[in-house]
Amino acid sequence: MCAANLQENPFPDQEPKALHLGVKILHDPVRNKGTAFTEDERKALKLEGLLPARVHSMAEQELRVLGNIRAKPTDLERYLYLISLQDRNENLFYRVIMNHVEEMMPYIYTPTVGKACQEFQHIYRKPRGMYISLHEKGRVKELLQNWPHKEARIIVVTDGERILGLGDLGADGMGIPIGKLSLYTACAGIPPTQCLPVMLDVGTNNEKLLNDPLYNGIERHRARGPEYDELFDEFIEAAKEVFPGVLIQIEDFGNTNAFRLLKQYRDNTCLFDDDIQGTGAVAVAGLIASMRITGGDLKDQKVLFLGAGEAGIGIADVFVAALKEEGIPEDEARKHCWFVDSRGLVCAWRDHIADHKKPYAHEHEYIDNLLDAVKTLKPTALLGLSGQPQTFTKKVVEAMAEINERPIIFALSNPTSMAECTAEQAYTWSGGRAVFASGSPFDPVKLDGQTLVPGQGNNAYIFPGVGLGVIVSRSRIVTDEMFLAAAHSLANLVTDHDIDIGRVYPKLSRIREVSAYIARDVAKMAYERGFTDKEEPEDIFKEINDYMYRPVYPHYV
Repeated sequence: MCAANLQENPFPDQEPKALHLGVKILHDPVRNKGTAFTEDERKALKLEGLLPARVHSMAEQELRVLGNIRAKPTDLERYLYLISLQDRNENLFYRVIMNHVEEMMPYIYTPTVGKACQEFQHIYRKPRGMYISLHEKGRVKELLQNWPHKEARIIVVTDGERILGLGDLGADGMGIPIGKLSLYTACAGIPPTQCLPVMLDVGTNNEKLLNDPLYNGIERHRARGPEYDELFDEFIEAAKEVFPGVLIQIEDFGNTNAFRLLKQYRDNTCLFDDDIQGTGAVAVAGLIASMRITGGDLKDQKVLFLGAGEAGIGIADVFVAALKEEGIPEDEARKHCWFVDSRGLVCAWRDHIADHKKPYAHEHEYIDNLLDAVKTLKPTALLGLSGQPQTFTKKVVEAMAEINERPIIFALSNPTSMAECTAEQAYTWSGGRAVFASGSPFDPVKLDGQTLVPGQGNNAYIFPGVGLGVIVSRSRIVTDEMFLAAAHSLANLVTDHDIDIGRVYPKLSRIREVSAYIARDVAKMAYERGFTDKEEPEDIFKEINDYMYRPVYPHYV
């Protein structure tokens, strides 16, 4: 092998003969090592004179990166610095993220990614991923063939209509697929060259964006009906043809499209919706773990949801599946879940109930506000997925604490600014008795001589592991059963120490371990259910760990 070729090629979709020389390799984020190129490599790759004289180790480069990040004045500046690092040196980027995941995840994903998406047209630096708009209808396959990495195994696609709790951000929502795929690599070891972020640009109804001369998307209102469906279907079919066996995650679609698209494609495409299924699994895992604090049984819980969109319905569906496992009939299990939306209690008499809410529209008198719903229904758990900040008021939390010795209160709306209440509020207003979790991170709270550590019900605990299991097993579909298995896997990894400090999720620093165990259980299910043509290996866990990417520099000579 010539000196300019890889001795060990960690990117199998990239032929060694395609290796760039000179300044071009410094501009290739997959292969660039910066000051870590050795003297022999600098000679062989024509890099002499293009780099400072000293050769640094990867650990020394990491120290430089950490110093720069910590010196930045704002989280958005830290986000921009990290994205720039990802654009020039992916191995170093992922080493920093993996070694400091608790510190770095809020910068590359929630809550900072929400601010980044709101400013995306103004902070845009360098293209990442693929943009497919209505203008390219009929040519989607041709566009996907332009992607340089020919073995994409996971696509995260959004149309930007419902970005976190921020609403319609159109093409500026591209920050979400980019961030999600960074977590697939950092949390579950999916090789970065196998990850493809996609923005399906069908317009936006956000007038502020349409009037901004720097907006990057097409300048029209959001497409609906056949025009939209034809583009989405073309994208799905093209992705399956260009990247056989690819897993597609649909992300941050509006309620109008999310439920129907999942229903339409889930049985014939390797596809899932993280906002529905991933959120469902992570919240139910938290509820299962909470039983170790409250001393209750899952079958005796009554859950009241504020918000009846994708996330809330997704959680209820997984919760119902968990109750069915315990022998409770489906109709009865659904009666353990109640919803309050913008019109009040979702109940059977109401007209114009969206299809996804109908299974949870129970017989009950009308209640027009959350506080009265809590007092009347007497739930054991209150879950917020409304995107409406500070809706778990002092009176609401106090009412939950009157009804329950250990009230379960999950304020799951993202980003932090949209949380229904803070950790400090939940603990203080409940006299330190609340079992609290949130979608975005909150600091530990000191109260009456004890330190209470809130759990973060972040989907990053679920979707990377599910994706890893599906990819390694080459499952043809992704099922609700897999997400319930993931919920149990996650709950089982909560330690006694976690429970002692009030945390119902594992420490975030264990995320790769968590993902590997979830992937094992998901892959095992794919093999047992016949969802794959691949033969089951003797040791699934070993196969998963062998597949997982690790950020090390390749040797060129």
